Amino acid sequence: MGVPPKPGPLRDAIANSIAREVKAYDVAAFCETVGLPAQRDGEDPFRSKATYVKSRLQDRKLPDLLTIARAVLAEWDDDELEQLVARAGVTGVPGELKNLIFASTGPKPQIVLRDAINNTVEITKGADTCLIYSRPLTEAGLTWSDLAEWWAADVLHGTNLDVAQRHLYQRLSRSLASPPEDLLFRTYADRFVADPSAPQVYLHYDPYLRRSPAERPGVVIRQRMDFLLLLPQRRRIVLEVDGRHHYATDDGQADPQRYARMLAEDRRLRLAGYEVYRFGGAELVNAEQGRELLNNFFDKLLDDNPQPL
Repeated sequence: MGVPPKPGPLRDAIANSIAREVKAYDVAAFCETVGLPAQRDGEDPFRSKATYVKSRLQDRKLPDLLTIARAVLAEWDDDELEQLVARAGVTGVPGELKNLIFASTGPKPQIVLRDAINNTVEITKGADTCLIYSRPLTEAGLTWSDLAEWWAADVLHGTNLDVAQRHLYQRLSRSLASPPEDLLFRTYADRFVADPSAPQVYLHYDPYLRRSPAERPGVVIRQRMDFLLLLPQRRRIVLEVDGRHHYATDDGQADPQRYARMLAEDRRLRLAGYEVYRFGGAELVNAEQGRELLNNFFDKLLDDNPQPL
């Protein structure tokens, strides 16, 4: 990621971006929507929009500035601001988890955004084959204990946790789409004592990932992830196992447009604060070599967080 940005240039970039994109009569209200103070007596954004915004940023430290910058980037693209945010590396994702739709055992579900204000989504097709977790996250992220307690209470209606954990593990396993995905899931679970991540995540609905107003109503843009880890400090890690369908047509022909769309989605997730890691399916065909590769990967990935779930 390079050297993290200094607060000064980041303040300038935020102020200049808002000044370019927002009319003077809307600047005060917009600043409030991204977490800045309301307009005070004697202040006038009509004199200088950039100066008005910068005055509200002066006491903000780097973590707050990055949160505000991502809120701005959720509204429009800005190359300079995006580059500064990208340099910050792993800082966690702002905003609260709204919906986690995962572990489908049927066709890909159809998901639409019903309420753009409250970030309410609805599954219009395939809801009966998906799991939906909508409880608030704790500071620890989403742990296996959280999932097991939810499964015991809401799905199995009061069974004991040992039974719930076995049942949930079996249900998650049934959602896996390929032997390489199964190997990743089982390697992770074995390593962390049956503490698997959420596989086949079709939607982790996060309003910070929607930039264009055209994306707010109607069908939700692609947000399918093979695996998602929700760790402390809002650290969100996407693990993808790439098969031929990621870069080729159904008849096996290379598809540059499909590959480009995949890379564009990766960039969008990274700019929103996610970590994205891809494995080629061919890397995980051999079980023994695949486990060694995955364990080495988890050693480095979770070095500062050895028990993620």
